[in-house]
Parts: sequence; structure tokens; C-alpha cells
Amino acid sequence: MVGSGRLAGKRVLITGTAGGQGAAAQAAFVREGARVIGCDVQAGAAERTAAALAEQGFDVAGDTVDLADAAAAARWVDESAERLGGIDVLYNNAAGAGFAPFADMSLDLWKHVLHVELDIVFHTTRPAWRHLLATGNASVINTASMSGERGIAPLGQAAHSAAKGGVIAMTRTLAAEGAAHGVRVNAISPGFVKSPATDKFVGDELRAFQMGMHLIRRPGTGEDIAHLAVYLASDESAWVTGQNICIDGGVTAGFR
Repeated sequence: MVGSGRLAGKRVLITGTAGGQGAAAQAAFVREGARVIGCDVQAGAAERTAAALAEQGFDVAGDTVDLADAAAAARWVDESAERLGGIDVLYNNAAGAGFAPFADMSLDLWKHVLHVELDIVFHTTRPAWRHLLATGNASVINTASMSGERGIAPLGQAAHSAAKGGVIAMTRTLAAEGAAHGVRVNAISPGFVKSPATDKFVGDELRAFQMGMHLIRRPGTGEDIAHLAVYLASDESAWVTGQNICIDGGVTAGFR
């Protein structure tokens, strides 16, 4: 079912659609008329979230893909582009994680975090780039973090901050390279968003600390982030590129 919504007919790839922000975005995009192929590293999970929407008549599919494997990521992008007939939007939502105080951070952990939070953005965007250039009116949305904008001691996030700062810098450079070809590239930097991933790493004490930094004293939701992603994917944001938009309940307000 392709409707007449804000993303009507747009061909979209979304990574990390097993749950949380990715699943929320997938649902929001198809309800706005997009055709979506999602993926996730959890076996069968992207297929399940897509199937639930497909049963409602939406044009959506999901695949199990380990984006940390560059060859597998490229294969997924190219096969998806063939299935959709091109790519209008690439939403790099998926990311891994890893935290430790810097004094305890091993080189292996440092490399792991950069691989699953920064390298995987390259793994999908590089093969998608030629498809996006061919479209001539395309949007790339990268998921960064408020951690790429400010330091937060208790989480032990030196590697995470470095990776997300790299995503922000990459976003700006790709926006500069893509502008002449009609490709817009923007980043979303969420604050603390309640999700299965954050529940795994953030206990009650750290959650309270995070909430103490928010002007709006509640965690974000996947739907909060999805609304912004829909805007950046749509033609409503045709004059928006190279931006890192913080959606964080006010954490970064006045920080600079």
C-alpha cells in the first residue's frame, strides 16, 4: 500500500529495524507512503517487524544483515536497490555499543565501538552513494548522539563520543560532496531515548543522572525521533543539509 503521504513512493533503506528507534521509523515511514526495506543483525527480527506492517498492506520488507561485515552490508544495499528500483532515502539508524571509564578502556573495546558505530555508517553509505547520486533528489539520515556534542563523565563514553563525533563530521563532508548532485545529508543526535538498547546499558542511577540534564524531564521515545526522521526524508526539508539536529529534551540547550 503506497499512499499519498509525505513520503509517497519514496524508496527507503533503514538499518536497525528490530525495535526502538528503527522500528518506530519504519512504521512512520510506511504510514507516510514510503516503500521500505529494513535490516537488523538480530536473526529474524527485522523480518518480524516488517511482516507486522506488511500484514496491514504496507510495502515493507526486512532482512537479517550484519552491517559490521562490509561485504554483507554492500550486498544488502545493492540487492535492496534492485528490489526497489533505486534508493531515495538511506537512514543509518543501526549502531552497536560499548562503554568503560577511559582508565579501563582497552584498545579492543575502543576499536570495537568505532567499528560498530562509525564504520558501519561507511559500510552502507559507500555502496548506496552511487544509487543516491543517480536519484538526484535523495536524503541520507545518520544517527549521531548528544554524546558527539558534549562530554558526559558517568557513562564512560570516550569511544562512543569519538564515533558519534565522527558520524557528525562525516555527515557534513558528505553534504558538501552531495549537494551538487541533489543529495542531502543530515544527522540526528538524540538525547536519552528509552529503548531495549539503553535499558541494557543504563541502570537506575545513570538514568536519573541523564534525566537531571534534560529540560523536558522524560526520556525520549522512538516516535519522538521518527517524526524528525520523516521530515528529513521528505521534500519538506529540501533546503536542509549538513546539519546535526539535536533532539534531546533540551540537554544541549545553551551548552556551547
